[in-house]
Amino acid sequence: MNVHDTTSDAVLTRIRSRAADRRRILFTGATIVTMDPRLGVIDRGDLLVEGDSITAVGAGLGAAGADARADTVVVDATGTILTPGFVDTHRHAWQTQLRRIMPDVDDLGAYVATTLAGYATVYRPEDMYTGTRLAALTAIDSGITTMLDFSHNSRTREHSDAAIQALLGTGIRGVHASMGPHFGAWDRQWPGDLTRLKDQYFAGDDQLLTLRLAALATDEIAGPELAYGSGLARVARDLGVGVSVDAVFGTASSEAVLRWAGAGLLGPDVTLIHATGLTTAAWRAMGDTGTTVSLAPTSDAQIGLETAIPAVDEALSAGIRPGLSIDVEVALAGDMFTQMRALHTIQRMRAVNAVHGTDRQPSRITTHDVLDFATLQGARTNGLAAVTGSLTPGKKADLLVIGAEDLNNMPLNDPIGTVVLGTDARNICAVLINGEPRKWNGQVLDVDLPALRTEVCASRSYVLNAPAV
Repeated sequence: MNVHDTTSDAVLTRIRSRAADRRRILFTGATIVTMDPRLGVIDRGDLLVEGDSITAVGAGLGAAGADARADTVVVDATGTILTPGFVDTHRHAWQTQLRRIMPDVDDLGAYVATTLAGYATVYRPEDMYTGTRLAALTAIDSGITTMLDFSHNSRTREHSDAAIQALLGTGIRGVHASMGPHFGAWDRQWPGDLTRLKDQYFAGDDQLLTLRLAALATDEIAGPELAYGSGLARVARDLGVGVSVDAVFGTASSEAVLRWAGAGLLGPDVTLIHATGLTTAAWRAMGDTGTTVSLAPTSDAQIGLETAIPAVDEALSAGIRPGLSIDVEVALAGDMFTQMRALHTIQRMRAVNAVHGTDRQPSRITTHDVLDFATLQGARTNGLAAVTGSLTPGKKADLLVIGAEDLNNMPLNDPIGTVVLGTDARNICAVLINGEPRKWNGQVLDVDLPALRTEVCASRSYVLNAPAV
C-alpha cells in the first residue's frame, strides 16, 4: 500500500511494520541537497531508500515507477529540504551530564584541571554510559547522524564497554575512539584492551559502529603513554584501525607532526584535531601525506586554544578540506549548526579584515564550504567517505528531512544557505540512520525522557559529590 503523506505517525507505523531489510521508502517533491559534487542540488526531487541504503536520487522517480511496488511507503516531502546527516569528528561524549558546567572557562588549563584531573577520576562505568548516551541522543536530535566519541576516560574494560553499549543503544553511526585517562587511578588495560574491543564489538565490515585509536599529540599534559608515536601507530596498524590525535596545537605539536611525517606515521587514516598555531612546515607535511584534520571552531575560539583561531585557512592552503567537531559540552554548544555558523563568521571576518584598507579582494569561504565540511568531509575524516556524508546512491541512508516552510525558514530561496544559516534542531522533521527512523515528526524516537532525565541527574549528582581520586 502506498502512503502519500508527510512525516506523520501513521507513515512511521507503516515504515516500521516492515522488516528493516525489506523496507522501501520514497521521499518525493523535496529540495535535495545531495552534497555529491556530481548531483548537486535537485529541486522537487525524489529519493529512494531500500533497506539501509540510498538506491536512487533524482526527479520523477515516482513517475518512473519507483513507487509502483506494494511495499513502498511514499512520503510526500514537498516543502522540505533533504540533506545528508551531519558528521561530528570529535566529541568527548562521556562528559555530557556536566554540559555547560563551566560556560566561561578561561583556558585549556582550567578545563584540564576541573574536568580531566577532577570529575573524570570518579566516573563509574554507568556514568560513562549515561554521558555517552545523552550525547548521542542529543546529536541525533540536532541532525548529527555520525559521531566520533573521543572516549578518553577508559579507566577499566567496563568503562569502555559502557561507552560502546551507549552508542549501540541509540542507533547512531558511532565511532568509538578509545584512549586511557589523563589522570587518576586506572587499570592500565589500554591500549592492549583494544584487541578485545575489536573482536567483541567491531568484527563485522558492515555495521553502525567503527573503532579508532585515540591519542594526544605530545606528552605535555599527561605523559608519554598517551602521546602518539611509533608504538601507538603500530598498535593501530596491527588492528587495522584509524587514529585520532587530540590537542594538536603550537610549537611542540608542530615538531611532533614533522617527526611523524619523517617516520611515516601520517596519512589519510590519521586525523589531527584542532591544529591551531601550527607552523607552515607542519601544514605542508600534513597536506603532502593526505592527513585529515578535525576543526573545533567554537572550542578553539571560546576556550582560547593556542591562537584561538580555527585553522580553516591553513588547512585549505595545505589542500586539506577539514571535518568539523563539537569537542566538550562542559563549555560549548552541542550542535553542528553552531559549528558551521561560527566557522563561517570567523573566517569571513578574518578574510575581510586582512585586506581592509587595500585594493585586494578577500578570500572567503561559503555556506556550501561549511556544509561540505560538516557532511562529506567529516565522513572522509572519520574514514567513512564510502559509507555516508552525501546523498549518493549506494551509500547508507543517513539523511535529514528539514522543514523549509517553517516560520524561521520560509520562504525557501537558497537551500544551502537555509540549512547553514537558518535551520536549527526544531526544523528537523525526521532523521534516518542506516535507513532506520531515529527522529520522526520532530521527536527523537524510542526514548523515555522522564527516565533519561532521572538517570542523567543522578549521574551528575554522583560525579559532582564524589571526592576526586
